[in-house]
Amino acid sequence: MADRSDIAAAAAERILVLDGAMGTMIQAERPDEAAYRGARFADHPRDVGGNNELLSLTQPDMIRDIHVAFLEAGADILCTNTFGANAVSQADYGMEDLSREMNIESVRLAREAAASVDRPVWIAGGIGPTNQTASISPDVNDPGFRAITFDDLARAYGEAARGLIDGGADLILIETIFDTLNAKAAIFAIESLRDEGVAVPPLMISGTITDRSGRTLTGQTPEAFWASMSHARPFSIGLNCALGAAEMRQHVRTLAEVADTRVSAYPNAGLPNEMGGYDETPDETAHHLGEWAAAGLVNIVGGCCGTTPDHIAAIARAVDGKAPRRVPERVRRMRLSGLEMFEAEGAA
Repeated sequence: MADRSDIAAAAAERILVLDGAMGTMIQAERPDEAAYRGARFADHPRDVGGNNELLSLTQPDMIRDIHVAFLEAGADILCTNTFGANAVSQADYGMEDLSREMNIESVRLAREAAASVDRPVWIAGGIGPTNQTASISPDVNDPGFRAITFDDLARAYGEAARGLIDGGADLILIETIFDTLNAKAAIFAIESLRDEGVAVPPLMISGTITDRSGRTLTGQTPEAFWASMSHARPFSIGLNCALGAAEMRQHVRTLAEVADTRVSAYPNAGLPNEMGGYDETPDETAHHLGEWAAAGLVNIVGGCCGTTPDHIAAIARAVDGKAPRRVPERVRRMRLSGLEMFEAEGAA
């Protein structure tokens, strides 16, 4: 294990490798309802199949072994099994009160896995977007309706972040952002913890371009997304999920052109097939990410949906020895973000 302060130095020397898809690996294990429940939740009144975050409590060996497999493939950063470990997402299962415990235990499992290798490994506490959106109405007949408020999201994100921090995460990863307002709520919650005197680790922020339009679900371009997030001064900004590497490259390049911090990218293993699976081979994914590295676009790479330890091993080989993107000087111009970014000429 390494001190979290070392990650900046490591990122300046080489391209860091993030792990792959936790969900893909869990699906490969084919846990049934009984496995999700374990003994502790055998009598829980709702179905819990598919609640992957619950497995950190009921099947810890499975989660730890998945982390170890990604470490053996060459991952430098492990993302915790906490994508949906927040009260908003857990409400579907009637398990809102388990959010903090899920986050703490998930960090613990990742740390135990990291202890199995004799090299620096950092733990990124993952915070997913929840299953609600603050910017879009779920009712086409009532465009002004919102199923959740900013404050509700902030409370859920804050509880999750506190659990990750209490567990000892080296980084906080706000990921798969499709609604920038959701991400704003997460940042607000995390900054509120800082105001309380909590030692908040560096933030990684990763959005998702939902289709070939080149915009997030709520309509922002990558430039506007960066302008919306830049006030948080994140350790990295990037993109993940939704697209395969071939479709994501131009958007990663755009971020690399405007962001004055590190750029991360962890695409899916291609686009999903008719059955919802992913067919891109490790070598195909690695070919793309290796080219991005050679072009100087990235500082952190990894894999999202469909990526396995074989994908991460191939990606690690493809970027080995390639220089990380040079982080430019901080931009001191006024940038405003709507659906697109506006930059005031000559403003300082």
